[in-house]
Amino acid sequence: MPSLGADMESAKVSEWLIAPGDAVERNQIVLVIETTKGAIDVEIFEDGVIDELLVPEGVELAVGEPLALYHRPGEPAATRSEGGAPGRAEPLSARSGPVTGDRPAHAIIAETVRPGSVRSRISPLARRRATELGVDTGGLSGSGPGGAIVLLDVERAAAASREEVRAAAAAESDEPVAEMRRAIAAAMTRSKREAPHYYLGSEICLARAMAWLEQENARRPVEARLIPAALLYRAVVLALGAVPELNGCWGEGGADLRHEIHLGVVVSLKKHGLVVPAVLNAETRPLDALMGALQDVSGRARTGRLRASELSSATFSVTNLGERGVDFVIPVIYPPQLAIVGFGRIRDRVVAEGGAIAIRPTVMATLAGDHRASDGYHGARFLNELDKRLQAPMEL
Repeated sequence: MPSLGADMESAKVSEWLIAPGDAVERNQIVLVIETTKGAIDVEIFEDGVIDELLVPEGVELAVGEPLALYHRPGEPAATRSEGGAPGRAEPLSARSGPVTGDRPAHAIIAETVRPGSVRSRISPLARRRATELGVDTGGLSGSGPGGAIVLLDVERAAAASREEVRAAAAAESDEPVAEMRRAIAAAMTRSKREAPHYYLGSEICLARAMAWLEQENARRPVEARLIPAALLYRAVVLALGAVPELNGCWGEGGADLRHEIHLGVVVSLKKHGLVVPAVLNAETRPLDALMGALQDVSGRARTGRLRASELSSATFSVTNLGERGVDFVIPVIYPPQLAIVGFGRIRDRVVAEGGAIAIRPTVMATLAGDHRASDGYHGARFLNELDKRLQAPMEL
């Protein structure tokens, strides 16, 4: 079972999308799990063939416990060790691990069908749910592997009915909210207890950035226009490239700095707290691609269709509360990351410019850093780089 953050201890196996004997490919979704963050798609990180599903649907499993066995192409099939227990395997990373004898076993991350079943056009969980909701699956188009109908397809069809929507609303309870708040409390308590925070802030003039944005959007079709937040996030990525001491995670051996920038985006969920999915390899995405990725991951976060890798890989996070009307935010580091930056709203403020008073659009940027991994010097460099990048918007 993958760890999707410091606030996660276990998760329920919701739906398998593979069966023993299936060939799987790297990054294929093989399993859906239920967490306090919602339904999460879990992927496998190596090519291989599924040997055995160790956990049936509906069972809750602790983080780190193996989900299934598989073998890579050219290797013998994986088996359980003596006593019926699964052989050792690295959960989620899909790396090989030793088992009884010389056969390797691998733990997987996935979406599939119940153990021992034959692949069909509809997964068992989806079939059961369709029966419960009275959904006719004959006319449904499946979004699963090979066009198979999965749970999400059935629930979307059911939600199209006004009666089902009302029934779902009536059945809604506060329990998921309480679970989410407990998870957030655990993560934030750990952060403030373990990570000695230091805070730095800077007011950044956005006159050039906003003027460039207006000109750029004037020549674009409406659907391709950029929003100010895209400039802020792109500037953050470039600033991290110049100050890598803030990009990474804290582990048992200390700070683990990363070359890849997996940008965590704090997303508020209606009534259910927040999640911090990552835009993977943000350093490789130009401005338009980055904005598209931000919109995609934020949208899927609110509909509960995130991938495990997006919830477990962030190396630095951004929280943007400008749209909520606040001038600045003092953020809390999301463990095990090393830093987070927060943005307030962009608004006209009185500034001193060239010895005179002027009114310019500015934004308050606040950095929280883990003092075990970096110092105020590094944080100041980051904020200076952020300012520098936003003064040259045409280069973003």
